Amino acid sequence: KESATSRSEAEENEGRCRRIQETANEQAAGCVRRHARALGATAQVAGGVPAMCDGITQGAEGMELSLFSRDTIALATAVGLSHAMFEGALLLGICDKIVPGLLIGMLRFGHLPAILVPAGPMPSGLPNREKARIRQLFAEGKIGHDKLLEAESASYHAPGTCTFYGTANSNQMMMEMMGLHVPGAAFVQPGAKLRQELSRAATHRLAAIGKSGDDYRPLARVVDEKSIVNAAIGLLATGGSTNHAIHIPAMARSAGIRFDWADLAELSSVVPLVARVYPNGSGDVNHFHEAGGIGYVIGTLLDEGLAHSDIMTIWDGGFESYSREPGMDGEALTWRDPGPSGDSEM
Repeated sequence: KESATSRSEAEENEGRCRRIQETANEQAAGCVRRHARALGATAQVAGGVPAMCDGITQGAEGMELSLFSRDTIALATAVGLSHAMFEGALLLGICDKIVPGLLIGMLRFGHLPAILVPAGPMPSGLPNREKARIRQLFAEGKIGHDKLLEAESASYHAPGTCTFYGTANSNQMMMEMMGLHVPGAAFVQPGAKLRQELSRAATHRLAAIGKSGDDYRPLARVVDEKSIVNAAIGLLATGGSTNHAIHIPAMARSAGIRFDWADLAELSSVVPLVARVYPNGSGDVNHFHEAGGIGYVIGTLLDEGLAHSDIMTIWDGGFESYSREPGMDGEALTWRDPGPSGDSEM
């Protein structure tokens, strides 16, 4: 009886998760379609594939599927584009294996323009110190599973990426460093008016950089040696996820570029740490964004001559545009200088 009840609850939870995922996908696709129609363009869903989460599968056999998941996403991306029906692609991805997989697959179609469209991080939940304290108490056997689950649910409680600076948020940083986002799109929270306008701008920009226009920017020209090096520099300067020591070489190889751990080691000898984001600091990515965020980091790297400024990006105005932060002026999307750091400790 207990087994049957557990199985019934598991099936109900699985169905609920599936409905949430389908609803989210439908909403994202619907927004893109509306933005495209405003320009007289047509947007279609080319494909999609389930992706595993390292965090949920830790300590279980599923974690062994991590790189298989990335490569499945890459294959699915290529299959979705193989019909030769599209003039460009908006790649909707945030988390660990999704962004590398999307980019690896998309690079097989480097003649098409592509823009990565993030959703942003969830609002900050339980403070990091309290989260660490609860986990430590559980590890020592001083509290039960119910208290641990309560704390975890308060930490990861809304749509968007986890707020610590792990692989998912490192993905967003790298896409900015490579010029594959609308400038400053990485860490704006889901549901915000600014988030919606950045997604609209991505759709409109993709329509402007196709082969039929006068500003053709195919992915194969955007992802070159300098943009790959910029991604690695950003990773080192922000103390990003070491998982990208695996993903950056794979993405580079898909673009026909050889980049390995020796290159990463050489860069690490000259690139300083510019930001400390949890778990390498006390503040999470929301605090990082409020303190100046990726715009401040890119501006600092450019000012010090530590990043390639002459890369082609998906945006008009060059890589310097990524040193500015987006905002709203009434109903209009604007960009401004982030100014000095809002948190010297970060």
